[in-house]
Amino acid sequence: MSVLPRGRGRFAAPLSVLWRGLLVCAVAAGAIAVWRVLSVPTVGPNTRIVVIFKSTDPAIAFWQIVEAGVKTAAKEFDVKVTVVGPWEEKDIAGQIDLVKRVVRERPQAVVLAADDYNALVPVARRIREAGIKLVTLDSGLPPGLSSSFIATDNVEAGSKAGALEAAVLPPGSKIAILSYVRGTLTAIDREKGVRKVLSKDAGAQVVGTWYCEDLLPEAYAITRRLLTSEREITGIIALNEVATEGAAEAIAKLKEGGRIKLVGFDSSPIETTYLEAGVIDGIVVQKPFNMGYLAVKTAVELLRDERVAARIDTGSAVITRQNMDERENQKLLFPLIGGE
Repeated sequence: MSVLPRGRGRFAAPLSVLWRGLLVCAVAAGAIAVWRVLSVPTVGPNTRIVVIFKSTDPAIAFWQIVEAGVKTAAKEFDVKVTVVGPWEEKDIAGQIDLVKRVVRERPQAVVLAADDYNALVPVARRIREAGIKLVTLDSGLPPGLSSSFIATDNVEAGSKAGALEAAVLPPGSKIAILSYVRGTLTAIDREKGVRKVLSKDAGAQVVGTWYCEDLLPEAYAITRRLLTSEREITGIIALNEVATEGAAEAIAKLKEGGRIKLVGFDSSPIETTYLEAGVIDGIVVQKPFNMGYLAVKTAVELLRDERVAARIDTGSAVITRQNMDERENQKLLFPLIGGE
């Protein structure tokens, strides 16, 4: 006569069968847990991540600060990171060739700051087809190509620049936009934000957009021509570091500070000097250190098969002469002194 579990009725299974079933389930669960642990990719000193910048010109402070963030993350996560890129941002063909070379080298992950929103699409597809993880940084690509995009919300940043320019100019003012490389997503979005805000001010008029090709002499030359031949212009919004420095230099040399209201982007030492001197009325400052750090961190998370955010906004802030001495703004202006 078999012993039935108390209170379970005549059809209950014997205790020995129940315990055997529980043991089988426990062993199976343990095997699954071990399999999951063993199947997580190992990330360490042999893991190679290639970061492709839009420009490697050491004179551009923005990319130097991004690189500092990249190196900090590489050290923290113990991975090997290589930074490459064309010398000039306008060298789109050069960046495309670099991406092709990187794909042939087969790193585990690529972080790409695309020089052109559309032109880099075919080589970005090659990255994905090669089984390489792709993260985009600063300047993105059409949806679906990268697993995560880490950047400033540039439409919002452009709106901040437009709002500041409208605040420092009287109604009816004529404004020029000094951009950098046609086709790069950051420039497109910043201009979109500027125009969105200024279109709401019926008195303000954007007279046009000029492109300096991310070259300081060209930014200077364009601004000088505008100030001498387009005297009705009283405001300039420069959309990146190079454009801002070139415009500020021209305004200073022509002694037009005060008449011309200049709003710029980024926070190089040269820009900070012109801001203190009153040549620049305000700058929209990004957080490039955070960008570089988070890009590598996200690439590592992808390699560990962790879920990542499709879009990470690293933020921006408006800095003027009136608020530049505030502690948080000093950290943005001088991010490499004590870190961000």
